[in-house]
Amino acid sequence: MQKRHLIRSIAPAFALAALAALGAPVQAQDWKPSRPVTIIVPWAAGGSTDQVTRVTAAEIEKTLGQKVVIVNQPGASGSIGSKSALDAPKDGYTWTAGAAQDLGSYETLGMLKTKIADWHLFLNVANVQVIGVNASAPYKSAKDLLDAMKAKPGQISVATAGVTSAGHNAMELIAKSTGVKYRHVTYDGGNPAVVATVAGETEVTTQLAVEQADMIRGKRIRPLATVSDKALELEGFGSIEPLSKTLDGFKAPANYFGIFIPKGVPDEVVKTVEKIWVDNIAKSEVLKKYATSRGALFAPLHGAEAQTAVTPAIQANAWLLFDSGKAKVSPETLGIARP
Repeated sequence: MQKRHLIRSIAPAFALAALAALGAPVQAQDWKPSRPVTIIVPWAAGGSTDQVTRVTAAEIEKTLGQKVVIVNQPGASGSIGSKSALDAPKDGYTWTAGAAQDLGSYETLGMLKTKIADWHLFLNVANVQVIGVNASAPYKSAKDLLDAMKAKPGQISVATAGVTSAGHNAMELIAKSTGVKYRHVTYDGGNPAVVATVAGETEVTTQLAVEQADMIRGKRIRPLATVSDKALELEGFGSIEPLSKTLDGFKAPANYFGIFIPKGVPDEVVKTVEKIWVDNIAKSEVLKKYATSRGALFAPLHGAEAQTAVTPAIQANAWLLFDSGKAKVSPETLGIARP
């Protein structure tokens, strides 16, 4: 029997929001793009954002009647590509994609002056991070790894997609909870970070399950725990236990991904995409299959529901960065409440 992938701690919240989104009336739309739409993926090809955006873009094309072109523009933890979308003409032809918690934290880091409220959010999945180690590493459990990090502070290398990335956020949360120190090695995306761990350039990665799934199934990476309080069932592998089994009381907010359109574009563009989200994306079997096969959670939200859903992760990420001394601007001055 095919396994279902559940991250139960967030399922009730997004399920209710999804039902609300599905039931909400969407005004008639008239936008018929006369040329291809560009989605700037601010990370390298092959990573979590690139994967799900390409699947979603193919679904959008079916209804939009125009080609949706993916352009990878990695750098500066995703802020370079995001800035390109923000600075593009507000004609509705340039969008971006990624994790909402990153987009909501750039201003705290002094990388890009923008808030999550500056964007129309069209979410597709929620992802969970996994502590994965090179298959030849001696660590057989999360406790083994944490004990080694305590014994050798700052020596064990952890690959992530850079500051503010899902992997970095996960490792910082672990460090805050345990007091461990690690050697941070950054790459231009989640996929390069995972490949680096497989190749032995680093010992550990804390990137997303969707980025590690193939390597876990191929026994090139050994998963030690989800960075969560819930286990994850990964098709073709089995169950990955939660970090809360090792760290009592450990929790992490849902990490929502999606496509983001800067505010200021014509209203008919937004209404068109909203209608696509309700009528097509929320019912997409292709996107559902992607989510369930990769260890992600299908979460098609937009509008106010999406803004509400992403807030906990943005708050947690922004304040974690501030408390660890990596932020240049206090989240409080930006209206980001401490969780």
